Amino acid sequence: MFQGFSEDTINFLWGIRLNNHRDWFLEHKQEYLDHLYHPLKELGEELMAAMDEKYPKEGLQLKVTRIYRDVRRVKYGGLYKDHLWLVIRQPSEEWTARPAFYFEISPEGYEYGMGYYCTKPVQMEQYRRRIRREPEVLEKLARKLNRQSTFHLEGDEYKRSKGECSELLKPWFNRKGIDICTFHAPDERMTSPALVEDVLAGFDWLMPYYRYFKALELEPPVTDPIR
Repeated sequence: MFQGFSEDTINFLWGIRLNNHRDWFLEHKQEYLDHLYHPLKELGEELMAAMDEKYPKEGLQLKVTRIYRDVRRVKYGGLYKDHLWLVIRQPSEEWTARPAFYFEISPEGYEYGMGYYCTKPVQMEQYRRRIRREPEVLEKLARKLNRQSTFHLEGDEYKRSKGECSELLKPWFNRKGIDICTFHAPDERMTSPALVEDVLAGFDWLMPYYRYFKALELEPPVTDPIR
């Protein structure tokens, strides 16, 4: 059962960021397991059980990342990750090609939300075509987001405009990917089992956004050149 993260969790994450080499990690491996990996896995299992109970037809699956970097990316950031995350989404061969709920913890704090990122250009073109065809659907979601202050919209944007849309949807239209998220510096909620309630409430609020992007899989394929 998830009991919360601790100050030791953050201390370890700062440690691996500043000492990203094998000798330091092996010396502190038990700290990684006790204060980071196992609590993150427990959090993920509780979130997954609750989401599966509430949304059984979504066919969601849990994935908890480990600290070891892909050997192809070691030269860009050291042997180990200095932030870990869990993802809840439908299974797929490409974990980054579908919308997903996520929770991430780093030395600076924790973040959770719903992401549609690392997408292919053809997927984002399908997204823009749906906006052009029925803008009112996303406009409703955009207004919902604008009426609150917990979650905010992020995601890399194209340098060149991808076309015209309503003023309300301009922050959404030119994105390379979508991230609707909330960030918190280390706090008391992070060290408490109540964190599960916070994240679940957030995922529940974000479910309409998840379903919007999931529905893009039903869009007709793009057959003409992408602008």
